[in-house]
Amino acid sequence: MSDQFSADDQRRLTELRRQRPSTETKAPPQKLGDRVSDHVAATVGSWRFIIIQSVILSIWIALNATAFIFHWDPYPFILLNLILSFQAAYTAPIIMMSQNRQAEVDRRNAAYDYAVNVKAELEIELLHAKIDALREQEIQRLTKIIEKLSDQLAEKSD
Repeated sequence: MSDQFSADDQRRLTELRRQRPSTETKAPPQKLGDRVSDHVAATVGSWRFIIIQSVILSIWIALNATAFIFHWDPYPFILLNLILSFQAAYTAPIIMMSQNRQAEVDRRNAAYDYAVNVKAELEIELLHAKIDALREQEIQRLTKIIEKLSDQLAEKSD
């Protein structure tokens, strides 16, 4: 083995070879709160939600502004503002919970990717060292053959 592939690298590679992150690092089961926060974040963060909410708000404002039906929330739409404030007050922390959980998943995946990359790098270094050793052996073998041939040619010319 070459000088570049140290005993520490060999130990680390052996340790990485024993690990199987794809089978060992399974994501923990999601709790109900995690599933709910992911669903809320996916729903609120969609165009479908924005369009539906915009239509509902437009209808609310139109019905209360034109007074075709009983005014349950006259201008300046204080009840509507209260409802939107409640919605924002609850959805923002729920979305942040989902983002925090996703960040944890991303950190776990990044650690897995790093371990795989280190393992690949060490394996490539090991392969380079083996190829270099084989090349040296081949050069030595060819050198011996050339020396023998040179000796044989020298004997024949004498």
